[in-house]
Amino acid sequence: MIRPLYSLVLIGAQPFLRRKLRRRGVAEPGYLHAIDERFGRYRSPAEPGALWIHAVSLGETRAAGILLQRLRERQPDLRVLLTHGTATGWAEGERLLRPGDRQAWLPWDTPRAVRRFLGHFQPSAGVLMETEVWPNLVAECRARRIPLALANARLSAKSLAQARRLPRLSRPAYGALAAVWAQTQADAQRLAAAGAHRPGVFGNLKFDAAPDAEQLARGRAWRSALGRPVVMFASSREGEEAQLLDAIRAAPAADVQWLLVPRHPQRFDEVAELAASRGFTVSRRSAWTDGPAAGELWIGDSLGEMALYYGLADCALLGGSFEPLGGQNLIEAAACGCPVVLGPHTFNFAEASQLAEAAGAAQRVPDIGAGVRAALALAGDAGRRAAASAAGLAFASAHQGAAERTAAAVLALQRAAAR
Repeated sequence: MIRPLYSLVLIGAQPFLRRKLRRRGVAEPGYLHAIDERFGRYRSPAEPGALWIHAVSLGETRAAGILLQRLRERQPDLRVLLTHGTATGWAEGERLLRPGDRQAWLPWDTPRAVRRFLGHFQPSAGVLMETEVWPNLVAECRARRIPLALANARLSAKSLAQARRLPRLSRPAYGALAAVWAQTQADAQRLAAAGAHRPGVFGNLKFDAAPDAEQLARGRAWRSALGRPVVMFASSREGEEAQLLDAIRAAPAADVQWLLVPRHPQRFDEVAELAASRGFTVSRRSAWTDGPAAGELWIGDSLGEMALYYGLADCALLGGSFEPLGGQNLIEAAACGCPVVLGPHTFNFAEASQLAEAAGAAQRVPDIGAGVRAALALAGDAGRRAAASAAGLAFASAHQGAAERTAAAVLALQRAAAR
């Protein structure tokens, strides 16, 4: 009874969802693309039998890209259907496509939309990245005998508590998955408690990402030419930038260059205006040519250049960790050899954060003021920076291998479905 009621709520919400898409499309035109696909209406032709990978947003799509690279090494003729839920995920996903691949929006989780989606594309198997478990989608895949796996899977204690509030909805959804490959043992235990059958622990795909060597080298060259340390706030989220700017003003004067890289591109202008309103002279990456231009605060307003920014920085504060948002990906910073200062909220990367701290690649602070002071102290100590950088590189290297394990399991799942 609970799933039909859940479906009715989603069906009733559709006019509001359309309105929400139109509002978001003002700042991010990508949300206005192919809106009907969100409701299961697809016009572009599709050839049955593709491997379907759903990567809702930017982080999941980057993880999917790591997995896709390994899959194509093993099976070069692999055809892929890539689906998303956000404009940033779609933009990142476009880079991963090859001839014969398709890209689409995953529809809202109503029974008819899901049936139209699966009937149109007829995938051979499906892979959901990280957290995207939808009751109607999973149930319809099972009814059609389309094996559906949850890869690079994670489930926080908070999300488990939410799932337990509606066990008659969540347990059948997790229980109907053909396979679950968790990032950590703790994630596997929580996923099992949510209803998943025998989750495996494959590790985190993001450890297998290789930073863009050209970007990293360019960033380091720019930093060397500057002649003073660069402190970055990496992947900042709404509410954190104002805290950072206040903390910089309150901190002791230091000869460092500040670099602020917002997580979401639709906020680039907003963050630049906020900094200018607080009296900072701003220099934006989009206006640079052969290198950084003078400015009290640099703003990294570009996509796909995190390796450049980490190469440019001597150390970084981690966005999303100074508000209760769970933190952003610190693995990329470690792989670039950039020491990290963490705030108190890292539940999205709990084990990776703990391991990075234990390895000496990261340090934790209670708030943004303490974070700014810790970053300034680290920036002023070349010996500590070098040790933390080396620790980060070793930490990132030691936890690789999830991509190979996951790729093998995905292709085995697809082969089994074809029998």
